[in-house]
Amino acid sequence: MGKIKILFFIYQMGAGGAARTLLNIINNLDREKYQPVLVTLDYNGSYESEIKDDVIFKKVNTQRLSRSIFKLAKIIRTEKINVVFSTIPRVNTIAILATHLSFTKAKCVVREASNLDGNFIERLKLRAFGCIYKLSDQVISLSEGVKKNLVERYKLKPKDIKVIYNPIDINEIQNKIATEQLKSEYQALFQSDRKTIINVGRLVPQKDQATLIKAFAKINEQIKSRLIILGEGPLLEDLTTLTQDLNVSEHVHFVGFQHNPYLFFESADLFVLTSKFEGFGHVLAEALATGTPVVSTNCKSGPAEILENGKYGRLVEVGNVDEIAENILAILNLAKQPLNDIINKGYQRVQFFNADKIVKQYQSTFENLIQ
Repeated sequence: MGKIKILFFIYQMGAGGAARTLLNIINNLDREKYQPVLVTLDYNGSYESEIKDDVIFKKVNTQRLSRSIFKLAKIIRTEKINVVFSTIPRVNTIAILATHLSFTKAKCVVREASNLDGNFIERLKLRAFGCIYKLSDQVISLSEGVKKNLVERYKLKPKDIKVIYNPIDINEIQNKIATEQLKSEYQALFQSDRKTIINVGRLVPQKDQATLIKAFAKINEQIKSRLIILGEGPLLEDLTTLTQDLNVSEHVHFVGFQHNPYLFFESADLFVLTSKFEGFGHVLAEALATGTPVVSTNCKSGPAEILENGKYGRLVEVGNVDEIAENILAILNLAKQPLNDIINKGYQRVQFFNADKIVKQYQSTFENLIQ
């Protein structure tokens, strides 16, 4: 038998967490056993340059997901795919239908990455996703919290869901820190006596950077500090206005999407996540991998699992400005030795999510299906 062909399907290899996860899985698959095939819609993605050269990379000639079903089915047939893997609900439904319409023996694995919920209509949509998910060969949840949501909202059976955490490519993170440098325009942000706080995420309500900025305003009254926010999104203007209203615009910097956020993590004093909900909280684990302590909201779901209920980082109430500010100040004011203890514990914790270990769990899942 030749190599097992795994087809990875996603909208685009853009700047989001789903694309980063697929990239980590694809690049760390055992090439002695597997041949990865990546298929996207007709978009250019910021992570495309990081895909290894031996990956078969195809784009279907449409930007409409609904029009990609038969095109994807054709690729499954012609490439003789063994396993189709996808993530994100609407993409998952297309992948499942295309796998069935390929009329091959290919197996379909779908990954759910978020705690989706909403009003009555939105919950009906999740039930519909669940009905289609039942046509797949395996459903993977990226945390226990997301698994619980799949059972409650999608009406899937617990026994049909396998939890596999996000892979963190620690070697790649360390390599990017060792071989690249911050642009001069950003180096100046770290060359002062101000403590530096980092946040990464889309500028959308889910990530709740507004609460972080309000907490930062309180912190800045007590300790000279700077807040750097990495990410793009529709709330940039609103958040900029908020910094002006709170008189902290001089010390809050929006630097957009960065191909190498790890240089910012590694140079910062603290990483803070203020999300209202997450599927996993991938950036928390990445921050720990750079040796940066973390403060995170105890949102559904992921942060408590990553940090083991506060053992490896501080957990705070969602939307609680005072509690967030208090815990940030506590970390920033720590003496060197207790701070180093926190950093070392965090680095030990992130080994649990190392890509080498997590990708083996995916490989085991793929092999069990085709056998």
